[in-house]
Amino acid sequence: MTTTSHLTTSDTSSPTTRSAPDATASRSGLADPAFQAFWLLRIGFTVAPILFGLDKFFHVLVDWDVYLAPEFTDLLNAEAHSLMYVVGAVEIAAGVLVFLWPRIGGYVVAAWLAGIIVNLLMIGDYYDIALRDFGLLIGAVALARLAAAFPTGLGVSRANAGV
Repeated sequence: MTTTSHLTTSDTSSPTTRSAPDATASRSGLADPAFQAFWLLRIGFTVAPILFGLDKFFHVLVDWDVYLAPEFTDLLNAEAHSLMYVVGAVEIAAGVLVFLWPRIGGYVVAAWLAGIIVNLLMIGDYYDIALRDFGLLIGAVALARLAAAFPTGLGVSRANAGV
């Protein structure tokens, strides 16, 4: 068994083993599946919150007001439609944050999705959407974790950069 730093090269069938550092370095950039996943998530969690946030103002996709638990309108003494403007602005800001700083933005979007899940569970009729949003929450956390591996947003991970 040959080892280099923390990687083994004897058994290529194990998902945790890799070949010599030269092969790892050649997978940096667009050929690296982790880098591809990072950018897919980064683009998705940038575009979706911005589009859904904009739609809170125009209601083209859906009447978003029905997705707000009445407890919030009572607590804040405001109409659901007015509160959706705030929700839309927050979602747009979250999408921009993911684009600029995905390591932070991923966690912000995850926290926002956790709030949406609680809101949907309070309504009681949208368990399917709450479950979907839980999957999105996991994806947002995955984005933040991958952003730690690609801090510059370029195809060189910390491991390949020698950091």
